[in-house]
Amino acid sequence: MVVDDQVMVRAGLAAIVGSQPDLEVVGEAGDGAAAVELAGTLRPDVILMDIRMPGVDGLTATARLTSGPNPPRVLVLTTFHHDAYVFQALRAGASGFLLKDSEPAELVAAVRTVAAGDAMLSPAVTRSLIDAFASGAVSAAPETDPRIDALTPRERDVLIAIARGLSNAEIGAQLGITTGTVKVHVNALLGKIGVRDRVQATIVAYDTGLVSPGPRHPGGAAGV
Repeated sequence: MVVDDQVMVRAGLAAIVGSQPDLEVVGEAGDGAAAVELAGTLRPDVILMDIRMPGVDGLTATARLTSGPNPPRVLVLTTFHHDAYVFQALRAGASGFLLKDSEPAELVAAVRTVAAGDAMLSPAVTRSLIDAFASGAVSAAPETDPRIDALTPRERDVLIAIARGLSNAEIGAQLGITTGTVKVHVNALLGKIGVRDRVQATIVAYDTGLVSPGPRHPGGAAGV
């Protein structure tokens, strides 16, 4: 489903996505309120969501959409890449964040990525996210959290590595375990801390103080 207050933008996004044989646009909405109502009827797998819209904006709509049972994956599209929008969108439950000036192929790939259950951030947004934590622009609360307390020591190690931007292969090499074992730990910890993907897990790791702001891992943009 495509949500944007500009008719031409909606039509363009729908045309790009709908041109793919494995993707189908089931509906369009011009504001957040309409998006929430329509999603309840159409049950889309992925929603392309603009941030700035009259009435109910995209951030509010995303929070409403992702708070219910079996929520859709929300891929936020915007012309803005300010840190505040990134953090608010991710904390609202978005599974991805892509700039509107991205290439059509990137948009299609992002839809497929979030539909498959993974998280998607454009490289520029990922760098912004990690750099903001590293610079202290976003504060982390060094307090105990029951979600973190529920993790095993190994699951904590994996979560810290995820938050540092490491891929599964890099985590396996660092911890001396197989990639398959890493995947098992990732799935387990996501369930324990109550998030759906690695980006949300990264937010939790920083917010709870499990990971302190520090230099970004060289491969961070790809790992997150």
